[in-house]
Amino acid sequence: MRQLELHHLRCIACVARHLHFSRAAEELEIAAPSLTRNIQEAERLLGVRLFHRTKRSVALTAAGEAYLADITLALEHIARGAERAALAERGELGRVEIGYIASAAYAGVLQRTIGGFREAHPGIDITIREVLMDRVPAMLSEGQLDVAYIRPPMQFSEGIRTTTVYRDTFVLALPQHSELAALAAPTPAQLREQVFVLPEQDAATYEVARRGRFTPKLGSQPGTLAAVLACVSLGGNVALVPNSLADCIALPGVVYRPVSGKPIASEIALAYRQFERAAAVRTFVDYAKRR
Repeated sequence: MRQLELHHLRCIACVARHLHFSRAAEELEIAAPSLTRNIQEAERLLGVRLFHRTKRSVALTAAGEAYLADITLALEHIARGAERAALAERGELGRVEIGYIASAAYAGVLQRTIGGFREAHPGIDITIREVLMDRVPAMLSEGQLDVAYIRPPMQFSEGIRTTTVYRDTFVLALPQHSELAALAAPTPAQLREQVFVLPEQDAATYEVARRGRFTPKLGSQPGTLAAVLACVSLGGNVALVPNSLADCIALPGVVYRPVSGKPIASEIALAYRQFERAAAVRTFVDYAKRR
């Protein structure tokens, strides 16, 4: 059995608004006889009369008034749905799942980017969570994350791209009572006998050892940077950490010193899928790159 269609509802609403068939037909850009047929067909399908019609006037029946209230809401929902679909298509509506390493927050990258993005794109829901860096490649590939803030270098599968969004340097975190703490900038060679606590990004540790021409003595790899500093504080070992961490965390018993020589570069990068399908995620990536 044939059902009422969207064009029937629009015709009813328009006639009810004007209470005049000719003016309603003009607004709908259809011929008056076609409008009349649509109204008659709607009344037949509903089994009720919606309008009292004479040669001089048009008025809603009681059934018409009752039905109009519901179809007005329905048409408003349809219009909002169309608007939301258009927003989603333009990347102004949706959801972005963001993973980050703690140093992205310490450096202020996370706050500046996400805060500005939320203001510029209030229709996009942002969810953030701290993640272990070695889990990021799988989480991006499997869709558990849309983007992630990481510290290069990292190995990713094909289809994952990275863009540097912050540049920093590494510094030495060491126990306050260490003889090295008395030096303004220990040399790599002076670190030969130290035991290194390894952060998730251990490239700086091996670079210092290369410059000092020694094989580093490796301690624990506790995970987060806060845990690395706790190990330095409690265990008497040293660690290479981002300088942004030194500006944010003052842990009892830990001091920071630059390593002499050319600064060891430390970067934060945004990792994302190259062929991202979700428009909201593409919008975030473009915004983060510009920031």
